[in-house]
Amino acid sequence: MYSVTEEKFHEFVDLALETIPPNFKEKMDNLIFLVEDYPTSSDLERLKLQDGRMLLGLYSGTPYTHRNTWYGNTVPDRIILFHKNIESLCYNEAELREKIREVMVHEIAHYFGMNEDEVRKAGY
Repeated sequence: MYSVTEEKFHEFVDLALETIPPNFKEKMDNLIFLVEDYPTSSDLERLKLQDGRMLLGLYSGTPYTHRNTWYGNTVPDRIILFHKNIESLCYNEAELREKIREVMVHEIAHYFGMNEDEVRKAGY
């Protein structure tokens, strides 16, 4: 396991976000990125998971493809990256940075309306 401070992890999240193509970033609206050590019990309940050790990220909100004129004045959608779970799969900084980017792209795909099967088929 490769471990970094919370500050360094946030830095890697920011760097990963910079790699998202502009045509996607331009469409990302009312979306925040958060980092938590582990999923909460309510996260696990909602996903019907008993063990959250392999949950690396989570998107919550109204997907971009489901928004229309009624969408407004809502709390931001959230993409949460689970710091300790991601670290547990990495052995060096390069792996950690790549895993953060991979999880971020996976969750952004959910933001754009892809379901879990579609995301996995696309290789995220």
